[in-house]
Amino acid sequence: MSDTQIPSTIYIVDDDEAVRDSLRWLLEANGYAVRSFAGAEEFLAAYDPEQVGVLIADIRMPGMSGLELQEALIARKAPLPIVFITGHGDVPMAVSTMKKGAVDFLEKPFNEADLRALVAGMLEQARERVREAHAQRDQQAVLGRLTAREQQVLERIVAGRLNKQIAGDLNISIKTVEAHRANIMEKLEVTTVADLMKIALARAEEA
Repeated sequence: MSDTQIPSTIYIVDDDEAVRDSLRWLLEANGYAVRSFAGAEEFLAAYDPEQVGVLIADIRMPGMSGLELQEALIARKAPLPIVFITGHGDVPMAVSTMKKGAVDFLEKPFNEADLRALVAGMLEQARERVREAHAQRDQQAVLGRLTAREQQVLERIVAGRLNKQIAGDLNISIKTVEAHRANIMEKLEVTTVADLMKIALARAEEA
């Protein structure tokens, strides 16, 4: 399945039914699958992080606000680009949300052409985020399949130890270290120590 064929959904979260309906009509008319929610809590209960999507949310809503929804998604490490719909006077607030990862904001009344262009760009970002998340998850799964000895060698490679030093640490020959090193890089499908370090450090951050 090509990236453009990956199923994707535009999520709309707004307590104003008229806004939800107008956005749904506009986006569905442009071929997008759309799901709309009257509140952030309802959206969070239904959201599947494995689904490629884009979130369009109002900043000011009863109950959980758009900003609180963004914080909740950040805590979940959700790969979901966000665009905030703002009313007059909310622009400074919207700018602050962009520093936390929101892609953009639209001020009411929004321009339909701007919205279409923004959603298209955001979907590409969403697909890239999901691709990266899947690749990282696959690499972490492979890390878990390394033998105990390969884990020991990898830990020392990450620590900057030379093959000779690793051999001394583990009381094995340099050739054995080199063989373990080659096996590790083959299993993780990397060709440089720099790439190996990235994978190992990413795992350490998740631990």
